[in-house]
Amino acid sequence: MEGSVTDLAMYRLNRAAEDLETAEENLKAGKYRASVNRSYYAVFHALRAVTVLDQFDSGKHSGIIAYFNQHYVKTGIFDREISKLVDSSYRLREKADYDDFYLVSGEEAQLQIEKARAVVAEVRKYLTAMINKESGGHKDAQPHADH
Repeated sequence: MEGSVTDLAMYRLNRAAEDLETAEENLKAGKYRASVNRSYYAVFHALRAVTVLDQFDSGKHSGIIAYFNQHYVKTGIFDREISKLVDSSYRLREKADYDDFYLVSGEEAQLQIEKARAVVAEVRKYLTAMINKESGGHKDAQPHADH
């Protein structure tokens, strides 16, 4: 059984929240590379929660990011600062995952988590507004993530 686009958006937002929680656990355990990876994926799944509203998806991370920037940042729906957070998260994750001798510091991992929190929070606000708009402003239609 398939759900609605809104259901899929909320599923992706919940996935982002779960990835953020895992990033925090990895940070506490001193697994900084893994923390950076999960923080980035929290950002990525949050973006996908937004782009699904347009029924857009891409097999490439750069495709999701480019679409989000073009349709949500350049149009003023999201602040340009979000784009900067996304870009820096993406670049750090690539270094951490693919550069053989790149050592991620605890400070970098913590900063990556903070960026991810900011992106996920902004996406949650946006989705709440969209769902409330769709439901005629009923407060019981607010999205919620586990965290």
